[in-house]
Amino acid sequence: MTATLQDTACSSELAQTPASEKQIPIAARQPAEVVREYGPFGEAGHVHGTIHGVTHDGERVWAATGEHLVGFDPASGATLRTLAVVCDAGTAFDGTHLYQIAEARIDKIDPATGRVLATIPAPGGGNDSGLTWAEGSLWVGQYRDRKIHQIDPATGAIRRTIESNRFVTGVTWVDGELWHGTWESEESTLRHIDPATGAVLRQLDMPAGVGVSGLESDGADLFYCGGGGSGKVRAVRRPGARSA
Repeated sequence: MTATLQDTACSSELAQTPASEKQIPIAARQPAEVVREYGPFGEAGHVHGTIHGVTHDGERVWAATGEHLVGFDPASGATLRTLAVVCDAGTAFDGTHLYQIAEARIDKIDPATGRVLATIPAPGGGNDSGLTWAEGSLWVGQYRDRKIHQIDPATGAIRRTIESNRFVTGVTWVDGELWHGTWESEESTLRHIDPATGAVLRQLDMPAGVGVSGLESDGADLFYCGGGGSGKVRAVRRPGARSA
């Protein structure tokens, strides 16, 4: 299907959100190279679900579909695990546990059982989007607020904030680089930004009609991008990355 802005996990009240007046120069820009598609992944009774968040645990890619976290093999595309948890926005993995935005909270989840081990408040109070783990912190996208917060994973306290001029969807770190997805005005991109200033160092423009609703790196040369209401996850080549 052709993706639209309404396919995102955080698309409510967009008509009331004015365009950003913040000007951020883009140092380098190129088309995104989509190398593979997975799915669509569905919920019971539906042809396909909506992908709200994506993470990678070193072996499996996890896709948040609203009521289930689906873990699949990126080599074969086969579904390996399904966890029945609330998962309506970003997903992260810290090397041991999954973290999942669920409404106005972030749940820490045992990936073996799906049991919620701890919960902290999400900084956006229900308006959160992407989620990733890096440097001992969780990094949380704020969709309509166009921000990324670094937060304490034990308390939810905000440690710092980075501002963007586009709606922020997924967030990921790889090789010391901070990347985030955008989806606004029917256009979606992946942005490598300076975490100190928010400056855009490189931008990858997704193909027309293809959105990014979640983002995670495999730690090497690929990004995994949630495709919103298409129910798909897409692998995108990271420019200049080392070989996997």
